[in-house]
Amino acid sequence: MLTRAIILALMFCGTAQAGETVAFFGITFLDSSLQTAELGQDPDEIARIAMLEEMVRDRFTEEGYELLDLAPVAEDLDRIVNPAKCYGCDTRMATRLGADYALVGEVQKTSNLILSMNLQMRDAASGDMVKGRVVDIRSNTDESWQRGMRYILKTTFFREEEE
Repeated sequence: MLTRAIILALMFCGTAQAGETVAFFGITFLDSSLQTAELGQDPDEIARIAMLEEMVRDRFTEEGYELLDLAPVAEDLDRIVNPAKCYGCDTRMATRLGADYALVGEVQKTSNLILSMNLQMRDAASGDMVKGRVVDIRSNTDESWQRGMRYILKTTFFREEEE
């Protein structure tokens, strides 16, 4: 009997429980640098946002979370500039989708040298923060952006053993 209890307990260990669902509303790029005003939006940065979103989706899926289709709330989402700062609209939409969690992120560019990145997960029903982290990165490259998001995922969302 004790062995069965241990096996059952081990089956349910880990960061994701069977059936946990996430409404991932993407990552918003906020550019407060003077560069954009002078040169316009950088296509590399647009591509990097897509790269980070793919990293997050892939990692959450690998860890056993089910990412929900956002189509039922697409009209509402299109009207929102930044789902990370919309006074709880992310959790309201997540609740409408039947999600356990709302997941949103931001990258804020101060200059080509200084950027800040965050990812936050909130309980859809209560709106309470479940997990979240902000990191500053230096250098505006694919490598620095990936390193920043990997750090957030590794240290805050999915604990990894040190090699």
